[in-house]
Amino acid sequence: MADQEAEDRKPQSDEARSAFTQPTGVLPQPPAPEDESQTTSEFAIPTGLPNLPSPPGSSTTQETEKSAFTTPNTYSARNAPPAFTPPQGIPLVKLTKETPWQDQMRTMLRMPVAERPTPEATQRHEDDTGPAVPRVLDLTLRIGELLLAGGEGAEDVEAAMFAVCRSYGLDRCEPTVTFTLLSISHQPSLVEDPVTASRTVRRRGTDYTRLAAVFQLVDDISDTDIEVSLEEAYRRLAAIRRNRHPYPGWALTAAGGLLAGSASVLVGGGALVFLVAAFGAMLGDRLAWLCAGRGLPEFYQFVGAAMPPAVMGVTLSLVHSQEVNASAVITGGLFALIPGRALVAGVQDGLTGYYITAAARLLEVCYLVVGIVCGVLLVLSLGVMLDATSLQPETTFVAVESRPVIQILASMALSLAFAILLQQERHTVLIVTLNGGIAWVMYGSLAQTSIELSPVAATAIAAGLVGLFGQLFSRYRFASSLPYVTAAIGPLLPGSATYFGLLALAQNDMTTGLNSLTKAAATALAIAIGVNLGSEVSRLILKVPGATTAANRRAAKRTRGF
Repeated sequence: MADQEAEDRKPQSDEARSAFTQPTGVLPQPPAPEDESQTTSEFAIPTGLPNLPSPPGSSTTQETEKSAFTTPNTYSARNAPPAFTPPQGIPLVKLTKETPWQDQMRTMLRMPVAERPTPEATQRHEDDTGPAVPRVLDLTLRIGELLLAGGEGAEDVEAAMFAVCRSYGLDRCEPTVTFTLLSISHQPSLVEDPVTASRTVRRRGTDYTRLAAVFQLVDDISDTDIEVSLEEAYRRLAAIRRNRHPYPGWALTAAGGLLAGSASVLVGGGALVFLVAAFGAMLGDRLAWLCAGRGLPEFYQFVGAAMPPAVMGVTLSLVHSQEVNASAVITGGLFALIPGRALVAGVQDGLTGYYITAAARLLEVCYLVVGIVCGVLLVLSLGVMLDATSLQPETTFVAVESRPVIQILASMALSLAFAILLQQERHTVLIVTLNGGIAWVMYGSLAQTSIELSPVAATAIAAGLVGLFGQLFSRYRFASSLPYVTAAIGPLLPGSATYFGLLALAQNDMTTGLNSLTKAAATALAIAIGVNLGSEVSRLILKVPGATTAANRRAAKRTRGF
């Protein structure tokens, strides 16, 4: 009877049914006589064997009912097993204005789920029923869509989505970001079904002004001193979507010409080369816009954009074979087309453990580079057939030490034009221009002076400096680091190595061409790794307040056992 009463006291759900429960209508069997043998547990003490002595300090009385969480009889405080909670306790990470929310959310994302602190809702709700889960998840997905479409890294997108959910009081949320799909799952409790929502990113556009506005919205939502309701967040998000680009179309075309002309001066061109390279780049930009208006894929847009600068270079070589460095014209056009933004984002995703997104981004870069190669090779093959004498692989560009002031100014102009093409806010243009000049000075002092460091290693060091400064600027502004980094790496892009590789392939010199293209790929990877390393160094130095040293710098997702 005692066992039956204890069983009745346990709450059972409607779905809890034993596989051995008798069906309805079957009479229960009478109990077996006491003299008949009954089935006992294999762990029961046999009859006649004396009971073993109880451990010291334990009770000799047998409890009729025990909980699953009752301390075992063999437990000893002196020899206790390691506790689940670490000795220093679970770090409490508060959403304060003292540290960017990106670092706080990234720290919690890298924590195990069981060690994450309970969210402290920074936004109040009108009633006591709690947050509207579907609306919070939809707002989170829309914010993540704008960030991912703007070129933000997968880890930073997940951190933003995680910050929005926790700010509105949703615990146990898991965002997932891939190249074209965003999803988020929220489990209200351990016994309730999770709520999952997803959103597909179909269109991408480069607008760092919109990216900065989204970061400001997430920062306001995460701030305890600013009240942002769901209706206000939706209103601001709609205004961000409707916001027009800060620069008109003609300014973008002129910026493309300035970028190509500055790059041509950077590799040894003069005033005539600057004008020809700028004109060719602007023609390529208009041709790419024409292809985009006809609905052609981006691959063919890059093929069309790469052809006019190459045509201008070949024409200049045929007209002025000895007086003008026509190779600098084509090199400047390549600088304007190399997808450095997508390359940096792809390598960053791979280094932080998002391998699917990294593979997709790098595959996109490969397709775009192949489009550039096809466009330039078509024109270079024609130039070789016409015997363009100045298009030779032996052409050497002017070194940095011969005219350092001109090249520093050209690198700064290149970064300025790149910032305009990325649609950056006007107050960030001057900072990124100075950052680009510093990057070129560092590269030139390491690779083109008596130090004679390897160009790839010098590029990596200069890119690391760009990443460090960019991260520091973003921390000061509580914004994304992309506007301070992407345009500054423009002078370091491997335009000359790419040009010489393509020219060698056009002349059927496969060995030289592949070697030069391999050097260009190594330089591009050095840029991406250097930028990421500089960012990680800044995060390593600047710690998150409220977190212990052990928990402050958790690594990214691991695939091995350490």
